Amino acid sequence: MSLRRDPLTLRGRVAGAVVGLATVVALAGCTGTGAEPAPTPVSTTAHDVPTPTPAPKDAAPTLMREGSATDNLPFFSAIVAQVWATEQKTQGRAYVDALVAAGFDKAAMQVTQDRSTVDNPAEALQFSVLWRGECLVGQAGPDMSAPVATVLQAVQGGTVCLIGETRVIDW
Repeated sequence: MSLRRDPLTLRGRVAGAVVGLATVVALAGCTGTGAEPAPTPVSTTAHDVPTPTPAPKDAAPTLMREGSATDNLPFFSAIVAQVWATEQKTQGRAYVDALVAAGFDKAAMQVTQDRSTVDNPAEALQFSVLWRGECLVGQAGPDMSAPVATVLQAVQGGTVCLIGETRVIDW
């Protein structure tokens, strides 16, 4: 029995190793030495650069009666966040009352139940404001880390935001 290796197999292995080594060396050259070329200074004058007027950082969003639901989403979200920061954050009425106090129409609102049919806290409650064929919709719940607010299309011919059983807002 001979242990002699086939010269073609040996050449193939050597050729593969050489190609692999060449690839590693070539790729290592792509990493650079860490020295970056110095950027070329660019000369600008005061009239070359427009000066934007900064928006006030503390300007709170406001209700835009002529705006779209998307325009009013920041205001809606701010009201939702204010309620979320209170002990009533899992009570639908608290969101409705705060939104009404902020200027939204109570007649255009819907809210789901706070409690389940077996009197457990609802995992999540939803509340909405119908606004020009769109809906500002919020969701909050005891297991959520933060409330959610978004804009969705109204359903049922543009008259409803939440599908399913909702509470009567009779207070």
